[in-house]
Amino acid sequence: MSNKMRTVITGGSGRFGKLLKQNLNKDYLYPTSTQLNILKFNSIVNFIKRKKIKRFIHLAALSRPLHLHETKIDNSIHLNIIGTANVVRACSLFNVKLIYFSTSHVYRGTKGNYRESDDLLPVNNYGWSKLGGECAVQMYKNSLILRVSMTEKPFLHDRAFANVKSNFIFHEDFIPIFKKILNKKGIINIGGPTQTVYQFAKSTNPRVKKIYLKKQNRFKWPLNASMNLKRLKTFLKK
Repeated sequence: MSNKMRTVITGGSGRFGKLLKQNLNKDYLYPTSTQLNILKFNSIVNFIKRKKIKRFIHLAALSRPLHLHETKIDNSIHLNIIGTANVVRACSLFNVKLIYFSTSHVYRGTKGNYRESDDLLPVNNYGWSKLGGECAVQMYKNSLILRVSMTEKPFLHDRAFANVKSNFIFHEDFIPIFKKILNKKGIINIGGPTQTVYQFAKSTNPRVKKIYLKKQNRFKWPLNASMNLKRLKTFLKK
């Protein structure tokens, strides 16, 4: 691997991380949490120095089920906020390019069509934990924040919300996009066409059934966190 683009990816054992291994340059490094522990600052620093890392793709996070962020906030804070802050601090020491995976849940989730510059006000702890990570990344200018709405293919569940709008995109459909924007900086919304979760799910699971989400819901799921993808489309045209 060329030292110029020597890249490490955290969270390689996760659902999306495993797919990246199959589709990205085989020279990318996918350390275990023992080899690179994001909760230990010196572990990150030592790995970057030892492997001469030039680009750091930070996937490792606590994501779903969403209720874990409400019932076990300690895990959510440690992994998504403190761990990410440690990564930012370490990358800044060596001017390593940092790519951070955030989520559409950082937006208010009421009106949809959110631009990257819009106000942020999560409705659930998952969104707050990812926004907490974003706060650290925003302070480091050699970085790229990806607000992504993605999931596995086919749609895993037998029911889907018919009144919740999003920009869901399947993992494998996101990878070609990801390859084209690795060198960008700033914030980019990433997803597919705005549609209800039911419409999205039905494309790969024709037997999926409709369910409806109440405005005040125990899932603390935003009713419309759909994003404006104009900035992404501009980059993809180049």
